[in-house]
Amino acid sequence: MREEENIIVGISIGDLNGIGSEVVLKMFEDPRMLEFCTPVIFASIKTMSFVKNHFKLETQLHSINALDQIAPNKLNVLNCWKENVSIQFGKEDLKIGEYAIKSLSEATAALKDKTIDVLVTAPINKHNIQSDTFKFPGHTDYLNQELEGNSLMFMVTDTLRVGLLTDHVPVKDVASHITEELITSKIETVYQSLIQDFKISKPKIAVLGINPHTGDNGVIGSEDDTVMRPALQKIKESGKLVFGPYAADSFFGSNNYKSFDAVIASYHDQGLIPFKTLSFGQGVNYTAGLNRVRTSPDHGTAYEIAGKGVADLGSFEEAVFTAITIFKNRTEYNTLTKNSLAVSKRKRFNPKN
Repeated sequence: MREEENIIVGISIGDLNGIGSEVVLKMFEDPRMLEFCTPVIFASIKTMSFVKNHFKLETQLHSINALDQIAPNKLNVLNCWKENVSIQFGKEDLKIGEYAIKSLSEATAALKDKTIDVLVTAPINKHNIQSDTFKFPGHTDYLNQELEGNSLMFMVTDTLRVGLLTDHVPVKDVASHITEELITSKIETVYQSLIQDFKISKPKIAVLGINPHTGDNGVIGSEDDTVMRPALQKIKESGKLVFGPYAADSFFGSNNYKSFDAVIASYHDQGLIPFKTLSFGQGVNYTAGLNRVRTSPDHGTAYEIAGKGVADLGSFEEAVFTAITIFKNRTEYNTLTKNSLAVSKRKRFNPKN
């Protein structure tokens, strides 16, 4: 891995008709941002110049045709295509979806090859990206296929972290997806991420129930009693500080979440509605559980304001800083773990030392 001060942040440009390209260029209009990382936008210099001129920005762009041309202290733009792109802010366009996937696939390949250190993804439109070669409901599932590990959608701020047992699953199918094996696997992913990515030595995790009032002793569903509680009991017996299931309706309103390092919700809206309400657009979507670091802002394409120059860059900025912090934490953790194993090995073979 690269030295911390030279962390290379790859940026997939997302849906060009949305607000992603605007917030990316706005963020790096401030040259001080280049002191924190070396950014690389996966798009084209023609496309990004169009966006820059549309918003009348002063952002300085550095065009490159290969990743070995990345220059520090510059906003690098890798030319992933040469043709002009017809950008119509606020409109859904299947062709624009193709460019979003081209950017994502090239950025992911660079992440796998460690040419870039972390990946920050601008928002995509989950409908116009679908094709014969790309059939994923979003970034998380695609990255889970391309990278090693077991992905988990982890929404994070400085004071709140919410993980999901199930993410892009229809509500009618949620209960059937939640098994003891899934609960165990996802909690293990969150637990390990809190240790290596967020430097929390003994994580304390809350788990929300599946049904209203966690089933009310079977009156409103049996899954919390037959699946959730037995799984959590086994995890507790292994020594982990895992608590629940808690009734989701009052958990956040009572500020109970403040007593835990992370909260695991059973399904998408159960976790993301309170998260986005409390984070006020400063949240970050982090894909935990993979062997590489990927973050994203917690908002979508926002077609309704695209092209108007009013998009808030706060969440994207947080996504970049979070990716850098996690990369540093994970590098430190891996180094300490490696050194600890080396010491342990020496003691085994040299018991007198």
